[in-house]
Amino acid sequence: MNSQILNLAINQEDGSMPGPGLSALETFTYFFLAPAGLFIVISLIVYLAVRPKNARGSAGRAITKIN
Repeated sequence: MNSQILNLAINQEDGSMPGPGLSALETFTYFFLAPAGLFIVISLIVYLAVRPKNARGSAGRAITKIN
């Protein structure tokens, strides 16, 4: 049974040929730096779009503080 599962995992479709492997630097870049960079960029865009209005300044408001 295990040999059948192993054969299914190893056998690929007809005509498919695997390409060259990734180097350690390429792997780190594709699977760590790129996702982390995208997360940071998207987080900054969302934060800038929804940040509280008082963080933008209170110029022009009649009431700026409640005691």
